[in-house]
Amino acid sequence: MSLKNEDQNDLSPKDSVKGNDQYRAPSGIHLEPEEESRNDFWQFEPSNLFRHPRIHLEPQEKSDNNFKKFVIKKLEKSCQCSSTKAKNTIFGFLPVLQWLPKYDLKKNILGDVMSGLIVGILLVPQSIAYSLLAGQEPIYGLYTSFFASLIYFILGTSRHISVGIFGILCLMIGEVVDRELYIAGYDTVHAASNESSLVNQIPDKTCDRSCYAIIVGSTVTFVAGVYQVAMGFFQVGFVSVYLSDALLGGFVTGASFTILTSQVKYLLGLSLPRSAGVGSLITTWIHVFRNIRKTNICDLITSLLCLLVLLPTKELNERFKSKLKAPIPVELFVIVAATLASHFGKLNEKYGTSIAGHIPTGFMPPKAPDWNLIPRVAVDAIAIAIIGFAITVSLSEMFAKKHGYTVKANQEMYAIGFCNIIPSFFHCFTTSAALAKTLVKESTGCQTQVSGVMTALVLLLVLLVIAPLFFSLQKSVLGVITIVNLRGALCKFKDLPQMWRISRMDTVIWFVTMLCSALISTEIGLLTGVCFSMFCVILRTQKPKASLLGLVEDSEVFESMSAYKNLQAKSGIKIFRFVAPLYYVNKEYFKSVLYKKTLNPVLVKAAQRKAAKRKIKRETVTPSGIQDEVSVQLSHDPLEFHTIVIDCSAIQFLDTAGIHTLKEVRRDYEAIGIQVLLAQCNPSVRDSLARGEYCKKDEENLLFYSVYEAMTFAEDSQNQKERHIPNGPNFSSD
Repeated sequence: MSLKNEDQNDLSPKDSVKGNDQYRAPSGIHLEPEEESRNDFWQFEPSNLFRHPRIHLEPQEKSDNNFKKFVIKKLEKSCQCSSTKAKNTIFGFLPVLQWLPKYDLKKNILGDVMSGLIVGILLVPQSIAYSLLAGQEPIYGLYTSFFASLIYFILGTSRHISVGIFGILCLMIGEVVDRELYIAGYDTVHAASNESSLVNQIPDKTCDRSCYAIIVGSTVTFVAGVYQVAMGFFQVGFVSVYLSDALLGGFVTGASFTILTSQVKYLLGLSLPRSAGVGSLITTWIHVFRNIRKTNICDLITSLLCLLVLLPTKELNERFKSKLKAPIPVELFVIVAATLASHFGKLNEKYGTSIAGHIPTGFMPPKAPDWNLIPRVAVDAIAIAIIGFAITVSLSEMFAKKHGYTVKANQEMYAIGFCNIIPSFFHCFTTSAALAKTLVKESTGCQTQVSGVMTALVLLLVLLVIAPLFFSLQKSVLGVITIVNLRGALCKFKDLPQMWRISRMDTVIWFVTMLCSALISTEIGLLTGVCFSMFCVILRTQKPKASLLGLVEDSEVFESMSAYKNLQAKSGIKIFRFVAPLYYVNKEYFKSVLYKKTLNPVLVKAAQRKAAKRKIKRETVTPSGIQDEVSVQLSHDPLEFHTIVIDCSAIQFLDTAGIHTLKEVRRDYEAIGIQVLLAQCNPSVRDSLARGEYCKKDEENLLFYSVYEAMTFAEDSQNQKERHIPNGPNFSSD
């Protein structure tokens, strides 16, 4: 069947969806006598006179849903112990025990070593730079990347993702750290005005500002890790489904503006307090412009030179990544060159540039998080935990699908949770998977997480030997590295036209989340994005598409008459499709759009009653004064149709309000002599209708497995009715 040639039942879309005049309610009203039954059509059961046999499906036997038995069975299964079960449990929790003994040395070692070394080289400058973003000393960023790489090697199920420092999480950690430093009295800007009262709040006089900052950071990290492990234990990974791609994209872009803003002071060499809380982006720019005259010219020139080197090289890496065996480690070259220039040029002594300072070698003794801080940071850790595991799980699933293997979402939550819990005792802050480093890892030949061990070895070398050599490194260079790595998120604006063409709703979600994350705060932006996304889901079902259907000639297919041409409208039958679940949010819209496209039975019934009263008043009265009983027979045009078929194929579920609405619609139409049939109900909807007692025992035949079956049943039952009522209405034409 051609869909283009109008002579062959063209189904091309109509030029306009307007103009459904042919479906307006009839102007005339047919009023049956009061004595006549309204439900004559229910009296006819399927018989041999019907043209098409009815479909009857036998339902499967339902399993016993006894909750008590289910719990007991689960407990019995959990309490059983065997060597096989113990082995599976250990191997499931430590995936490295499964794949490492099967490691193909000849096939995988070269790619793993190469990718691990390259990612390690890239991580060194990024770890130092992102430490500033988290409000920490550079050494703590190196610790964080080192421990995360090792722990994920043991617990992770993805072969490709790189777990370490992630800019958005560093920003969120830094905001909490700054707030707690101010509360504890370490903020020298505010302490100057009220020194006596704030100094007394310092928790430990032996702990300086840097020490307390990492205590706060590690405590938040510990709590976030506990949340993530709890999510894995209770298998609540479904929470991540509420973080759509549009929401995450808008959040990352909005947070990137905040990160960029926080690094401007380093590029200009300004000593400014870090703004936190609502409107921090605007506040920071106000501080920058107020102090723009204090710009350190040496830092500004250094920043511009680094930008001129980093940006073109990054673009070359991106453009020729298919031809390059490995990306050019330009960040490492810039850091080495800048450190040498700063050291031998004595830029700190001559021009007062801000430098990284002393970076110790080796590892500090482990220290537990501050348990007294947990109540104050517990709420902050929720957003950090959700963002961390959502990004990790989504990236691991994306690369697993690309390379043809599977990952376990709950195990990924365990892995990222312990990547936060264990390092929090070793002066580390929050980690997650990072897209940029994962792409580098994949493109340089990574095969397994052995590459993570190689990355950890590179970081270990820096921690034990090389770290002190970065003493003279300018903070402006680190700020430039951070900003350049935001290119991907900030370039998302060029994808908006395509996103708008595909889904305007997703584009609006992206914009709302981005603006709230940038202009208000990251936490509020994330919460606003989630709430707005859920509101959009509800909005989409509140006023969904609804249409009358017509039959494609020489077929049993029905399609929207407002969307396609040359469809046949069956005489005496209206077929209505509602494209959404029917529940409390849209029940009134369902009724209104159904009544608009057919007729309003309530108004018809009211008109019948009003006309009946007028008829009674015109009747003659007997001499005794007693009014004779008369039959009310009004001579109006008959109704244009006798049956409404509701196509339920797009109704995924019903709630109590939806069932009551269907009952009400059916009752109202029956009152004026129109039968209502339901077609193509899925098993869930059928179960809901059965529980809601929509059909009585003798009316089960009014649910149909196809629209065509319902239509033929309506035609045949109407023909039977007309045989019993010779002078019945004629529906031969519209």
